[in-house]
This record gives sequence, C-alpha cells and structure tokens, in this order.
Amino acid sequence: MEILIMAGQLILGLSILVGLHELGHLLAAKAFGMRVEQYFIGFPPKVWSIKRGETEYGIGAIPLGGFVKISGMIDESLDTTHTNLEPQPYEFRAKPAWQRLIVMLGGIIVNVIVGILIFVIIAYKNGNTYLAAKDAKYGIVAYDLAKSIGLQTGDKIVKVNGKTITDFNEIRGSDVFLGDNSTYTIERNGKLEDIYIPNDFVNKLADKKAAGQFIEPIEPFKVAELVPGQPATKAGLKAGDVITSINNKPIQFYHEFTEIVKPLKNKAVTLGINRNGQPVTLTMTTTPDGTIGFYPEFLLPLTKQEYTFGEALGVGTKKAFQVVFDNIKGFGKIFRGEVSASKALSGPIGIAQNLFGGVWVWDRFWTVTGLLSMALAFMNALPIPALDGGHATILGYEIISGRKPSDRFLEGAQKVGMVILLGLMAFAIFNDVLKAVF
Repeated sequence: MEILIMAGQLILGLSILVGLHELGHLLAAKAFGMRVEQYFIGFPPKVWSIKRGETEYGIGAIPLGGFVKISGMIDESLDTTHTNLEPQPYEFRAKPAWQRLIVMLGGIIVNVIVGILIFVIIAYKNGNTYLAAKDAKYGIVAYDLAKSIGLQTGDKIVKVNGKTITDFNEIRGSDVFLGDNSTYTIERNGKLEDIYIPNDFVNKLADKKAAGQFIEPIEPFKVAELVPGQPATKAGLKAGDVITSINNKPIQFYHEFTEIVKPLKNKAVTLGINRNGQPVTLTMTTTPDGTIGFYPEFLLPLTKQEYTFGEALGVGTKKAFQVVFDNIKGFGKIFRGEVSASKALSGPIGIAQNLFGGVWVWDRFWTVTGLLSMALAFMNALPIPALDGGHATILGYEIISGRKPSDRFLEGAQKVGMVILLGLMAFAIFNDVLKAVF
C-alpha cells in the first residue's frame, strides 16, 4: 500500500506541474497567434484525447512529462516536414524572436509562479512551528556522523557560521551543508569552541545508511500512542506514561531509551513507569527490530509563528527561491567533486520514496509539489538543447546577433539535447534502483 501511495503522490504532483508548465507554453503561443496542434500530459502511447478547435488535448500513458506541439517549431518530436515550405503566419518560426522567447519561457514562468503560490499559501495557512534554539536546553544528540566532525552528545550549538541561531533547524539547514567552510560554535562544559564542517560532508549525509542519523535535540518524552498488537500494548503500557527506567537503569530522554532498547532484540526488558504520579513496573519482550511499539510525544516546547498575508508573501517567496539557490549550490559541489552525483541526484523512484513518503499527508504533498515546481523551473532553465533553457539560449543569440540559426542546426541541437536528457533520465532511474537495492 505504501508503494501505491508514493506512486500516486508522485504521479499527481508531476501531472499538476507538467500540466501547468505546458499550459504556460500553450497560452503564450496562442496569445501571439501561433497554432498549437497538441497539448498532452504524459508521453505516448495516447490514453485519451479530445480536439477543441485547432488543438488536440490528451493524456499519455507514461506520466513522467508532457508536451505542447506548436506548428513550425522543431521540438522533441523532431518533426521537420515544415522546413522545406514557406513559413505560415501562424507558425512558431514566422514570429519575431522576442515572441518565440516568451513562448519558450512560458512554462518556466508558470512553474515559478506556482511554486511561490504554494509556499505562500502554506506559510499563511500553517505559519511556522519550530523548536527555538533557546528551548533546546539539554543540547544535542550526536550520532556517528556528528561525532566524526568532533561533536558530542550534550553540546549546545549556539552559532552557525558565526551567526547566533534562533531556530534549531538552522543547524541542519542548506546554508550549512551546501555552503563552503561552514562552522558550528558550540558550548561544551561552559566553554565556546568552533567545529569545522568539511565541504564534502553533505556527501556523507546523502548516504542511505546515514539517513536521519546526524543531529537531534535531546528530548524528554512520554508515550503518545500505542501500536496495536505490539509488546508495549500487550504488556499494558498506556498513552501518557512516562518511562523512567529500563532494566533498573534510570532514563530521562528519548535517545537514552533507544540506545538501551535497540540492541536488545527479542529480549525481555523491565520498564519503570510514572503513571499519573504513581510508579508502575512492566515487563515485555522486544521485537526482532529492538522496539516495543509506541510513538513518543516530545516535551520540549515548540514556538508557533503566525503570518499575515503580506508576511506570508515574503516568507513563501523566499522559501521558493531558496530551492533554486540550493540547486545552484548543489550543482556547484557536484562540479567541484565535493559531492557524488550518484548520491545527490534522484529520479522518480527516489523522489517518491524520500520526499513524498508512504503516508498521504496533504501539507507534505503540497510542500513537496512546491519544491518540485521550483526545481523543474530551474532544471528547465538550464541551457541544454531540448530544454526550454536551450531554446531560450539560441533565441537570445538570435536577438543579440540578428542572425537566425539554420533549421539544420536547430534539428541537430535538438537531437543532441534529447540524447543528453535520455541519458540523464536513464542514469537517475538506474541510480534510484541501485540505492533502493543496496
């Protein structure tokens, strides 16, 4: 079921974004009097279509893209039957270069607008709930990756890159891992110390085995919800219970609980419980995974920040464009050899698994869709032939030089671009499969 939910979210999100992207091209083309022959969401074979006026609207069987076919344009269809004929007034090639440029940028512009709108609406609707750095008063849990750069459990991170932090999540932000020569300033035993983060550290974070195992706040906790049929439920653990000891060893924080229980696979454990001020003792046998079956409620106070619509407009726009800036920084690290492309790049399988997840949560769905909208805008803007950015680059040359490239050149560039794109897609999918298996 989780696989179906992940696939469903991916297909719906991409269909929305691709449909709107291609709609941007269609509306711009029609505004300048160009004939749009086809508008499809998904790639062939055709599943369904209907013709309205001069345009055939349809759905393809492969839901990983879409296309608009504009008369007189050499596109991914590589249709060159028109090149030996005189340009017709309704054709793409007959229009001024500036109009053709707007048509090619129409999809990117729509994706940017959609991404901004999604982030603005989410910010206005949900505000921002976060753990204030001052409330993470017990310090951090340092997992193996954190220990590898010199952090220790109990450290308090007070600055990132020399700047005092207000939100605990700034510790794990893109400015830290995608920046250069980043530092943490920590308080340890009453003294301040700088911890340097290697420029290739994000390569280690991207490793599947290290997922989620870097830094967490040290959190007191209580039992929030029981998993039916699991050892904790059978033994009589209840929501609201506070676990105070495991096998007579006192604990206060959730990481202490997991560190003790996880190695005890299929072992009997005795829990000391505080239940409404009364001591209770429960004995149970852990699962083969070293769990007992409950969800924790963390007890550090969270800060809720509400936004007016004007504030949300600024916050949402900033978050949307942060996606673009992060992509630029990420590509920079790949080109400099600080990050492995095989770890950094994901195809549809990786996006479904790592971003959407196996549970359908609408807020997360729209957040990921907004992120993908901005990422698609960025990727489409790259000056690669066959992408919108490649077409725009050629048109920019035409506008500046006053010389229009030949149809033969455009056809050749389109073929080269298609080979590059198909190669990248094959690499991304194959890479996803390898990461899923290994």
